[in-house]
Amino acid sequence: MTPDLFSSLEMRDTTVPNRVMVSPMCQYSCEDRDGVPTDWHRVHLGSRAVGGAGIVMSEATAVEPRGRISPEDTGIWSDEHVEAWQPITEFIAEKGSIPAIQLAHAGRKASKSRPWEGSDPVQPESGGWETVGPSGNAWPYDAEAPPHRGMDHDDIEDVIESFRTGAERALNAGFEIAEVHAAHGYLIHEFLSPVTNDRTDEYGGSFMDRTRFLREVVTTVRDVWPDEKPVFVRISATDWIDDGESWTLEQSVRLAGDLAELGVDLIDVSSGGIAPGSYPDEAGPNYQVPHAERIGEGTPEDLRVGAVGKITTAQQADAIVANGRADLAIVGREHLRDPYFTLHAARELDALDRVDVPPQYDRAF
Repeated sequence: MTPDLFSSLEMRDTTVPNRVMVSPMCQYSCEDRDGVPTDWHRVHLGSRAVGGAGIVMSEATAVEPRGRISPEDTGIWSDEHVEAWQPITEFIAEKGSIPAIQLAHAGRKASKSRPWEGSDPVQPESGGWETVGPSGNAWPYDAEAPPHRGMDHDDIEDVIESFRTGAERALNAGFEIAEVHAAHGYLIHEFLSPVTNDRTDEYGGSFMDRTRFLREVVTTVRDVWPDEKPVFVRISATDWIDDGESWTLEQSVRLAGDLAELGVDLIDVSSGGIAPGSYPDEAGPNYQVPHAERIGEGTPEDLRVGAVGKITTAQQADAIVANGRADLAIVGREHLRDPYFTLHAARELDALDRVDVPPQYDRAF
C-alpha cells in the first residue's frame, strides 16, 4: 500500500506511529542560563506528544556551553542536563511519540540575545562568550560581534568529543533518535560551505575536506548510539547564494549518500542560514520539498528523507508522503500555532481510527 501521513515508519528497530515530526524549534527559555530544560520545555514538547506527532524533536541542544545560540538555550553537556531531560522524554514516550534530540553547536552564530530581544551579539561581560568557527571570520553583525577565532585541530577534536559525550548523555536521558544539526549556518554547516570555510588544511577546500568534520561527528555519534536506534542529520540543502562559491543541492545529494554509508537513517532537509539574507526572497508552501525529493531520488532507497518548510495543512502534509516526495512531514511553526496538529489532521483526513486519541480529549473528536 502507498504510505500516507498515518502509516507507520520503520527505521532500524524503531517504529514511528505516523509520518508527522515536530521540527526542532528553539524556545530560548532556560531560566538560569545554564542550559537545563525547565517546566516550559516539558509542557511545550509534551503537549505536542499529546497532540499525536509521531516524533517530537527537541530544540537545538548544545553539546558544550559555547555551542548555544543564546545563553537561554538548552544543553546536554552535564549529568544535570540528563536528569532534567529524563521526565520530558518519559512523558513523550508515555504518550506514544518518539522522543528525539537535535545535537547542535552554533559556531560563529553563538552568543546572541533572544529573538524578541533583538538577536544582538552578547559580549562576554554581559554573559556571552568567545565564538568559534572553521575560519576567523565572525558572523557579520551590525553591532560589534563577540570575540571570535578560527578553530585549530585541538578545537576540532574537542568539539567532536563533545558530540560523543552529548550523544551518550542523550541516550541516558531517554531519547530514541539523535539528530546532528548541520544546517542553518551553524558550526557544521560553516565547515561545509565555501562561504564560511576558507581553510587550507584537511578540513577545507575540496568537497571531501569540507565535509570531513561532519563525517567525523556522525561517525562518533553513530559509534555510541545503539545500532537499533536511528540517527538523523539536518542539512541546509542549498545556501541560496548563486555565485558558484557556495553550498548547492547537488553537493547535498552527494553528501547524503556519504552519510548513508556512515549509518545515517534520515536526512532532515532544510536550507539557508549561512549568511544574512541567505534565504529565498519569496518562500511559499512546500518551498523546500523539491530539495528533499531530489535528495531522495539521488540516494540509496533505504535512506529516508524528511521535508520541512511552510507545511501548514493536513492535506499538504499527507500529499508530501503519499506522492513519495518525502518520508516524513516535518512541521515547525504550525505546531506552535496548534500543538494538536496531528490529531486535527487525522480528523480532517478521516483517519481517527488510526491514531490514539487521548481519552481526556475524546469528547472533542
